[in-house]
Amino acid sequence: MRLVSLAAVAAAVSLSGIAPVTCAHAADALGQNTATIAFTLSAADLGAGMSWGKGVLTFEGHDYPFRIRGGSGAAIGFSRTRATGTVYNLYRVADIEGTYWSVQGEATVGAGKGGAVMENNNGIHIKFSSRSTGARLAFSVERLTISLTPEEKAGLATASVTPASHE
Repeated sequence: MRLVSLAAVAAAVSLSGIAPVTCAHAADALGQNTATIAFTLSAADLGAGMSWGKGVLTFEGHDYPFRIRGGSGAAIGFSRTRATGTVYNLYRVADIEGTYWSVQGEATVGAGKGGAVMENNNGIHIKFSSRSTGARLAFSVERLTISLTPEEKAGLATASVTPASHE
């Protein structure tokens, strides 16, 4: 059921250029804007596919590097995507980690544009827009797992990152 509601929000966000009012309602549905994110993602598919990449989360004035891996079905080709977006409902850096689900479509021949909304089990939503290059055709459920780099995890273990204003 959560995947269906996520798909509805993604559809509303993708139509934001057509109906600005829909975009305002979609942003409200995602929660509070708390961070930004930028990442690159490579995808190689022949039926089922694999994705990998890296990125940076910017939260409360600090940058946190992460790795991203995942897979999808019903796709063929290869593409490289550069994405930037907004993170919603993030109050502890460690909560960015986890598996995110989204329903996506991509048709890239040379270059393309896209966007999606993803959600993990911690209630974190990521809404991003992207530019891709390559040759790939996909329409599938995609699963992406974000993991902070080992250096960042070690730093989080020694520091409290939960501000008193968010508790």
